[in-house]
Amino acid sequence: MKIEKIQALRGPNIWSIRRKKLIQMRLDLEEMENYPTNKIDGFRERIQKLIPSLFSHRCSEGVEGGFFHRIETGTWMGHVIEHIALEIQTLAGMDVGFGRTRETKSPGIYNVVFNYIEENAGIYAAEEAVKIAEALIEDKEYDIQACIHKLKEIRERVRLGPSTGSIVEEAVSRRIPWIRLGTNSLVQLGYGVNQQRFQATITGKTSSIAVDIACNKELTKKMLHDAAIPVPIGDLIVDEEGLNEVINKIGYPIVLKPLDGNHGKGSSINVNDWEAAKIGLEHAQKYSRKVIVEKYITGYDFRVLVINNKMVAAARRVPAHVVGDGEMSLQQLIDKENSDPRRGYGHENVLTEIEVDKDTMELLEKLHYTLETVPQKGEIVYLKSTANLSTGGTSIDVTDMVHPENITMAERVSKIIGLDVCGIDIMAENLTQPLKESGAAIIEVNAAPGFRMHLAPSEGLPRNVAAPVVDMLYPPGKPYTIPIIAVTGTNGKTTTTRLISHIVKSNGYRVGFTTSDGIYIQNTMLTKGDTTGPLSAEFVLKDPTVEFAVLETARGGILRSGLGFSQCDIGVLTNIEEDHLGMNDIHNLKDLTKVKRVVLDSVKKGGWSVLNADNEYSMKIMNDIDSNIAIFSMDENNPHIVKFAKEGRITCIYEEGFVTIKKGDWKIRIGKAKDFPITMEGKARFMIENVLAASLASYLYGFGIEDISNSLRTFIPSAQLTPGRLNIFKFKSFKVLIDFAHNPSGYEAIEDYLKNVESTKKIGIISGVGDRRDSDIRECGKIAGRMFDYIIIRNEKHLRGRTEEEINGLIIDGINEAGRDVSYEIIPKEIEALKHAMGMAEDGTFITALSDVISNAIDLVQEYQAREMQEEDKNS
Repeated sequence: MKIEKIQALRGPNIWSIRRKKLIQMRLDLEEMENYPTNKIDGFRERIQKLIPSLFSHRCSEGVEGGFFHRIETGTWMGHVIEHIALEIQTLAGMDVGFGRTRETKSPGIYNVVFNYIEENAGIYAAEEAVKIAEALIEDKEYDIQACIHKLKEIRERVRLGPSTGSIVEEAVSRRIPWIRLGTNSLVQLGYGVNQQRFQATITGKTSSIAVDIACNKELTKKMLHDAAIPVPIGDLIVDEEGLNEVINKIGYPIVLKPLDGNHGKGSSINVNDWEAAKIGLEHAQKYSRKVIVEKYITGYDFRVLVINNKMVAAARRVPAHVVGDGEMSLQQLIDKENSDPRRGYGHENVLTEIEVDKDTMELLEKLHYTLETVPQKGEIVYLKSTANLSTGGTSIDVTDMVHPENITMAERVSKIIGLDVCGIDIMAENLTQPLKESGAAIIEVNAAPGFRMHLAPSEGLPRNVAAPVVDMLYPPGKPYTIPIIAVTGTNGKTTTTRLISHIVKSNGYRVGFTTSDGIYIQNTMLTKGDTTGPLSAEFVLKDPTVEFAVLETARGGILRSGLGFSQCDIGVLTNIEEDHLGMNDIHNLKDLTKVKRVVLDSVKKGGWSVLNADNEYSMKIMNDIDSNIAIFSMDENNPHIVKFAKEGRITCIYEEGFVTIKKGDWKIRIGKAKDFPITMEGKARFMIENVLAASLASYLYGFGIEDISNSLRTFIPSAQLTPGRLNIFKFKSFKVLIDFAHNPSGYEAIEDYLKNVESTKKIGIISGVGDRRDSDIRECGKIAGRMFDYIIIRNEKHLRGRTEEEINGLIIDGINEAGRDVSYEIIPKEIEALKHAMGMAEDGTFITALSDVISNAIDLVQEYQAREMQEEDKNS
């Protein structure tokens, strides 16, 4: 078997709108296409022995064991690999369950699709599932535990931490979109101007001064002491002399900790003699030259969490430990404790496995113990000097036991330090008494406190401490997203996107939009190129200045990665025509419709889908869409328009020369089409279609008729504003039109426009695109043969798997089918073809250059225009 391609889908896609994170693996079964599982001796027994947990997979049978039953009766290896990929992820702590396996139009080649939690782990699962299947087929050994451990390592390396992840999960539960910024824990919630950022549990609202104070333990202690908050007595030292002075002043036992430490690193507690104190100083100075020495407060280690100056949780933290039974050694007790199903690798479970490290051995050494020591029955042996969960500690929720006076003090501490998310470490016998009465003290104040001890305590009630963080970032009434209009279709996407963006901008919004020629914020191009995919959409949605997004959304990006947004307010489908067929398993218009409708399926509840009533395939999906629907048409008597009118629904039509919004039988005219420059005085019907789509989408969003009309009147088409969209350049004796048309329907639109153009001779410069079907290239040639008097055939820079002779031959076949006596010649290079056409132009000649890439053509024509103007200036 051979993996042809693995793609990670990250947004709404052709397989699922709701399940955004899917791996799509294109798999060639090769000779295994002839061997379903019931023809492979012993396959069922081997797979059940290797991965017995697959028994829980119900498969299409709908009962446990259903998958194994399918193997017995015979299923193809792509289906088996799908289930293996799902199960090994689940066994590695990433619970997944959605999968699909479908054969493509190419026999033996399948799309194997399954969901993932972490993208890198999902890709690894795809690759490894194929290896596992091959091992099972060939009856070879395979180390499944090594595979699962590797998946866990990948997961821990790339996953969000438990605190960050909990905030993201809470946001997702509220339908707040999120974007991971980089590979660490920096996350953006929401879009555009309404975004909020946080990293771990530090938010964009967290004061940097407050963080600096919290990180400076000595300053924190002073500020709290000055505010009458109980803190341990002690001082800051840098050497043994200072250490001795402090000990003489406060006495034993003491605590030593680095001034700039965190997570308990470098700390030594309950130090009772000079030798241990010196060792503690040396240990602390590995992390910070300055070391805090303070009186050791007896009691338990508590953490109080305050968010937005309100206490939300409290937990008692217990360092990693074991309890002796009088029979087992310390190592055996540790192994037994780590076998607890609640303990796992890294942050995968409620508790973390206890690792024997230097800290562990030093603690045991103080007790004169080794790992072979057998503790007495009931004896508690602590294995870590700090109670961090990441080192195997446990937590007990005590939120409901905190004395009101302690709650008030904790909230006061958060305000004194200035932290919006604040973790307060307290050493006390309990929190049920006021701290001042129990002799307790606040040991430390933490910026970016961990949430796991509260989210999943080993004892007590779990607390959803992520909720108050999201409440703080997005209080009631605060928007978390920005308006999004997504435009898809075969032809007209870019112009429609630009028209909508212009209307939005003209109505006072700062708009970000993506097109096939670049990403724009307002009208400034920030990135050049085809930017119609998910990364480009994300670029706009990450921009903190953008108030409104208009996103051209092409098929390629949808197939490659899914959509770059979760939901849109309005989805516009301009049309569905034959283009790019025969590529990426899209073989006909039905397949293409499935891709395009992903945009419409992503329209939020209460939003609008805008459809072309004149386009057959656009209207075929009308009854399958859950959102509100409005349609547009160049014909007021279109049956769909008539039906919508009877039902009192909204449409946009071209009638008697006007662009008109129609609500039932009521007509609201936006203006005469010929008054809108983009329509070329009403001669370019396909541009009028774009105006209809843009006008309808804008009206549905809520823009006024007069505002839409004024915006359309001020949208002046040009090579700068609408490159490659009916760009006309006037010379003294001839004109040049440059357009992006590159498929039969695009050619037909140009043909329709040229019927209204008066000229003595029409010269066409055309080319074939190598990754189109033979019939498409031939049809473009045929249309060219109908609309031009003379044709220059040129070659595209990228032939995409074909030869120049092959492509040109198909074009010439099409020209000959046109039934006209049309002369043609072949000039391979685009620039030379344009120069030749302009050189042979006579008075009244109209040259049309149709190109998949138009920037070079525009540059050349503008250069010739400038030269002609210079010559005229000289002569005048």
